[in-house]
Amino acid sequence: MPKLNPLAIFGIIFVLAFAGMIYAQTKDAPDTEEYIALAECIADSGATFYGAFWCPHCQDQHKMFGAADEHLPYVECSTPDGQSQTQACMDAGIDSYPTWILGDGTIMNGVQTPEDLAEATSCELPSAE
Repeated sequence: MPKLNPLAIFGIIFVLAFAGMIYAQTKDAPDTEEYIALAECIADSGATFYGAFWCPHCQDQHKMFGAADEHLPYVECSTPDGQSQTQACMDAGIDSYPTWILGDGTIMNGVQTPEDLAEATSCELPSAE
């Protein structure tokens, strides 16, 4: 019987662990097609989502939209080094993340559910099928 290489075993474990992490991140993500229209409607309503790449709550907000997240009206507030805020966010008065500013000027702080955003922006929520 051939001897197993410890490096090969480590590699197999690493690949399985990585695959598990990817599955865990996407298994609860909404179907992209269902949420693209919602994200585009939110953007068209004049709403803006302000956040920072290092903010765990902002990451949670992004995950709620799955791959449709790229259609959200997102503004990155952190400088690349994570030590300062961009001028656009200072000008908008952003002092916590995530912050949503709706087209009518309403400010919503914290993670917002797709349901809450749909209602606040008069957008249609995708049906759960």
